Amino acid sequence: MITYFDDRSVQVTSTTVRVDGRTYPLAELTTVWHRRGERSWRVLAGRGAIGAAIAGPLVTAVLGIGLAVWLQRSAVVTIAIVGISVLIGLAVGPVADFLFEHLDRSYARGSREMEMWADWRGRPVRLLHTRDAMRFGQIYRAVQRAMESLPAAPGRPAADPAATGPAATGQNVIGSSGSRPSPRNRP
Repeated sequence: MITYFDDRSVQVTSTTVRVDGRTYPLAELTTVWHRRGERSWRVLAGRGAIGAAIAGPLVTAVLGIGLAVWLQRSAVVTIAIVGISVLIGLAVGPVADFLFEHLDRSYARGSREMEMWADWRGRPVRLLHTRDAMRFGQIYRAVQRAMESLPAAPGRPAADPAATGPAATGQNVIGSSGSRPSPRNRP
């Protein structure tokens, strides 16, 4: 048995997919597809706040330098204002690394709910739902690899010699988003 993915709640092997304690034999999954949900405005607002936190000290520094030039005070006052503005601008350096790391993690997690669906024993079943886009991609690719490694399923009709593709050979099929109607829209 080959393990393609394994974490605290999902395990994908060459024979089964286990999600949150439920086990689905790969031989019983005929079609697997994914769906993306609506964007999370909370995540997008968080990204905007991080961008503002990065830009804030820089904008303050530029405004301070502009104010020093506009006020036309003595050289000592102008140098003091410019110096303070530059220090404020330099403050973004140590903070920027921290903020860029959070911004990068935000994009890795994604801003949408992702779902993986499968036809299991003739009916659609939601295997997985998560907001973590990177983890979802790893699991989806693991299921793809596992299904590609399956031999032709026994008990399926013999392949039509004129037909081509995985469905024609009796293999399980994994589709892309939109390749299958939404289970919620089925009659």
